[in-house]
Amino acid sequence: MSASVPAVSDARPSAMPVMAVTAGIATFSMMDATIKDASLAVGVFTALLLRNLFGTLLTLPLWLAAGRPKPSRHVLVVHAQRAAITSAMAALFFYGLARIPMAEGIALSFVSPIIALYFAALLLGEKIRPQAVVASLFGVAGVVVILAGRLGAGAYSDRAIEGTVAVLLSSVFYAVNLVLQRKQALLAKPVEVAMFQNLGVALIFLAFSPWLTVIPDLHSLGFILAGAALATAALLFLSWGYARAETQVLLPIEYTGFLWAALLGWLMFGEQLGLATIAGTVLIVVGCWIGARNANA
Repeated sequence: MSASVPAVSDARPSAMPVMAVTAGIATFSMMDATIKDASLAVGVFTALLLRNLFGTLLTLPLWLAAGRPKPSRHVLVVHAQRAAITSAMAALFFYGLARIPMAEGIALSFVSPIIALYFAALLLGEKIRPQAVVASLFGVAGVVVILAGRLGAGAYSDRAIEGTVAVLLSSVFYAVNLVLQRKQALLAKPVEVAMFQNLGVALIFLAFSPWLTVIPDLHSLGFILAGAALATAALLFLSWGYARAETQVLLPIEYTGFLWAALLGWLMFGEQLGLATIAGTVLIVVGCWIGARNANA
């Protein structure tokens, strides 16, 4: 998802970028499920550390085959910035996802595009229009509905509350990621983005590995390796798509992640989808649509 950096072309986009981003969202959703499974077994830190190490190893041959493209100093700074933001975002997100259902976690993360409108104003100097405020109100209402459904059913344990707070904090980092993603896609080719994204996050996690790493079992290792392959494929799909079509065209595709999360959560973890989660998601998506219209006003 990217909601803030303007497109560079007014040409009508073909179906290929839309298909690429659709495939990227599907593979990222499958990655979420595999890493959630591994996180429940060996912890979030080990799952993410190994996922990005495997991802780096999987991307390295592609990077070598592409002629070992080396970023300029300016582009390297962008890669490092996004890697740092992604590290915090992923750690918080999967900490939360290990404690609440997948569909609920994805629904809460949908507030990111709305938050991104304000980061765009702060970081890019864009003007906040009245529609952005309306979008924010819809987003907040959606979050409240989701939480009220849980609390009203008496289904929120301390663990679930921790998970919800973690996902909402992750959404703030994801909002910054949205501002950087389109910029990065315009500065570097997909293979370079995937290579330096995996490598950057892996190096950040390696700095803490002596204290936090857990030795995984074979089951968890298999799921982490699958997650690395899926994450790498998703980065390639999304980077290719976002470099070739406007954000306003691609933004709605992000919401298909909720359908994938609901399906995978049910198949892999037996998670049920409540009416409050669906209703809250609709409110958040409406807010994002209003925000997207605001961005193009």
